[in-house]
Amino acid sequence: MKRTRHTFRLPPELADQLADYASRKRVSQAAVVEAALTSFLSPDSSERMEAAFSRRLDRISRQLDKLDYHVEVGNEAIALFVRTWLISNPALPDSQLPAAQAQAQERFTAFVSALARRMESEQRLAR
Repeated sequence: MKRTRHTFRLPPELADQLADYASRKRVSQAAVVEAALTSFLSPDSSERMEAAFSRRLDRISRQLDKLDYHVEVGNEAIALFVRTWLISNPALPDSQLPAAQAQAQERFTAFVSALARRMESEQRLAR
């Protein structure tokens, strides 16, 4: 293939990097410059990269939509449970409150422990 001669000046640091890279790869400096220019001027590489980014962003967007749906379902389930519980359980008289709070603390600690064990075992109730 016929080649055209070009003369250009590079900053000393860039010229050193070019020489080092060419010697490490055991190719000519002209070959390195040619490959770099081909890559830089090629419209396909930027279009391929943009398409890959677009596909990845679409996938991430779908995953976020799915996650948003599951969070909304969880929030609604908790709200429904709390509303039902508040309707069916009247408030305690003041005389029973300290004993109920102590028992509630024990039950809550047991609940958190059971939840931690379940999350570590990857056994899920709602799957």
